[in-house]
Parts: sequence; structure tokens; C-alpha cells
Amino acid sequence: MTQIADLTATQTLARIAAGTLSFADMREALAQRIAEREPVVRAFVDIHPAPSAGPGPLAGTFFGVKDVLDTADQPSQYGNPIWDGWQPRADAACVALAKTTGGAVMGKTVTTEFATRHPGPTTNPHNPAHTPGGSSSGSAAGVAAGFFHFGIGTQTGGSILRPAAYCGVVGFKPSFGALHRGGMKVMSESLDTIGVMARSVADCALAMSAMTGGDYGQPDTAAPRPPRLALVDANTPQTRAVLESVAEACRAKGAEVVVLTLPSVFAAAMAAHPWVMNMESAQALAFELATAPEKLSPGLLERMLEARAAPTQRLIDGRAAFHAAQDAFAGAIEGFDAVLTPAAPDEAPLGLENTGDPVFNSLWTLLHTPAVSVPIGHGAQGLPLGAQIVTPLGQDAACLMWGEWVRQAVMG
Repeated sequence: MTQIADLTATQTLARIAAGTLSFADMREALAQRIAEREPVVRAFVDIHPAPSAGPGPLAGTFFGVKDVLDTADQPSQYGNPIWDGWQPRADAACVALAKTTGGAVMGKTVTTEFATRHPGPTTNPHNPAHTPGGSSSGSAAGVAAGFFHFGIGTQTGGSILRPAAYCGVVGFKPSFGALHRGGMKVMSESLDTIGVMARSVADCALAMSAMTGGDYGQPDTAAPRPPRLALVDANTPQTRAVLESVAEACRAKGAEVVVLTLPSVFAAAMAAHPWVMNMESAQALAFELATAPEKLSPGLLERMLEARAAPTQRLIDGRAAFHAAQDAFAGAIEGFDAVLTPAAPDEAPLGLENTGDPVFNSLWTLLHTPAVSVPIGHGAQGLPLGAQIVTPLGQDAACLMWGEWVRQAVMG
């Protein structure tokens, strides 16, 4: 029965349509998997599986919802004790959209504190001594462990793409604003983006198409030709070696892969990222800073106080740097179909005290472009590795298509 829990969403829906699988069977299989593995993985802050499926294209599939997104029937606590037991009256927009497609919510998943850096208890399903990444820790780990088909996550730096890579699943950060942020505990107005994680690229396209009404394509069908890829950002020997092996696999399948150095406008935007993120987050946490600063983690409190002390002009200049890079991106990669870049520096780090480095994700977040992380095998420690594919703003279907092309080129 628990093998049913390993089905992708597309496989699940095909079996339901064929009459060989029921919603009750799927719910039971997932519940059994959770009973077996959740004591070690610790992906959930609240488990409350929907008793039945509504009508819609995703009926029979289950979602895990990151706990910075409000739910009307489960607590929303944002990874911080200030909000312990808080029960919203309404679902966040993305949760409501998931439900209107027939998707059933399995539960709320662990987030780092306010989707920043202070980690929760979640472990990596491949090795519990290692981080699952963050801040969408529980959503990534839950998909990888077979607790639900889709994890809804958010990204300010690398909070979807990095944990997806660490946990060996697909993470998709769509174009900025593709999923509405109503009902989200927003931290950064300029950066926060809602996206999805799943066990296949096709599943991500399926979820996004159903939830938004947009066309995210069918990335598991054949691409029209091999892509021309810009190879960007491999600045450590181990990362460089992994990415070059991916590039060689793509070349063997007919792709043209060219190393590309981005102009200095992108480095300037990257340098501004932490200041914009932290200064906007300090604004978002005005209530918490005013009423209960002692309940914030020391690291978060220090960053928020430093951000508050910074001159407002620094935020204005940082946003301007973002806009300059956004305007320059399409021209910088003209002639290429997509960017190929690491999803994370390496395998998931040992220990649970930090969630890894978003160095390969933050640029694409501030550019507002779609980006997908796809599994490309395992590293020296036997943990998953991921590659990231990026396309210009609005080219979400192409991003998913080329991401699947790269995945198949590497994995076969």
C-alpha cells in the first residue's frame, strides 16, 4: 500500500481516471507513509488530511502547505512562538486555488522562522543528519518522503530551489506574482515568490496550470530541438565539476552549452539583495519588533535591528539595482534558450543548524524570472544534487520544458 505514496501526481490522476485507484486508497497510503517516516523527517507542524476531494483537475492529489501561508482550518504560526496557536479565518489565495482544483491539503509544513534563516526541526529524508534546506524545509522533505504530491513553498533568496535540490525533488519558482500572495506572511515586497515542489517537472506544470489557469505546457513531451544553454555561476571547484558534467551530458544530446559571464549590473543587484531583503523584512516585522522582540531568534533580531538602522536611501538604491538588472537580463542572454546554473553549491550540508547557501538562487529571485531545479543524481556522500534552469520573465512553460530536457539528458 505505501508504494502508492511514491506515485507522481500525474500517475495518480491517470490511475484514478482508469478506476484502479481511489481517493481513499491514496489518503490511506499517504497516512501510512507519514506514520512510518514523520517521526524522523519531521516535515509537519500540523497534520490534518482532508477527508474527501472536491471536483477539479487535481482531485485525488494532496498538498503540503508551508506554514507562512494561512489556512482556515489549521493553525498558521510562521515558525515563531509569537504566533503559536494562531488560527486565521481564511485560506491564503494559493491554498484556496489548490482546493478549487480538487487538491486536498494534508497539513502545514515546517518553515524556518518567518521564512528567513533560523531552522525548524525537519531533517533530510535521504539522511536525517543533514539539512533539508530552507526555508521551505517541510514542503521539500515531505514531497521527497512521499507524504504528499505537491509542496507549496515560498522563495525570497533560494527557499524553493535549494531545498528541492537537497531533497532530490523538482522545485519551481514561477515568474514573480504568478501565484497571488494574499494570505501570506510576506517578508520582502520585492522578492517573495510562491511556487511549488513535486516529484516531476510535469507535476509542477500540472499544478501551476490548474491553480492559475495559465499554460505551463507539457514538459514531459519532446522538446522541439536541443537547446542553446548559457552556463553561468560555477565558482567553486566541486560545483564547477558537477556543472561541467551536466553540460557534457547536454552536449552529448545535441545541446550547445556556452560559458557566459554576466555584466556587472547583475553583480550590483546581487550585492543589494541582502539589504533589500532585510530592510523590507524589518518593515514586515514591525509588529513583532514592537511587541515581542524577545521571541525572535537572536540572529533574526540582530539583522532586523541592523536593517532598521540603515539609511532609507540604501533600500531605494537597492531596488533601483534590482530594476536595472531586470531590464538587462533578456538582452544579456539573447541567443540562448535558457541559463544552466547550479541549484545549490553541493549536497545538503551536515547538521541541522543552518539550511545551506542560496548563492546560486538569489539573483534569479531578484530578477523575477522563472527557475526550476531538477535532480541530476547524487554526490560523493550519496545525497541528491540539482541543476537549475532559468528563462526570462514570463517564459515559464519554456523554463519547465528545458528543465525536463536537461533532466532527461543527464538522467536518461
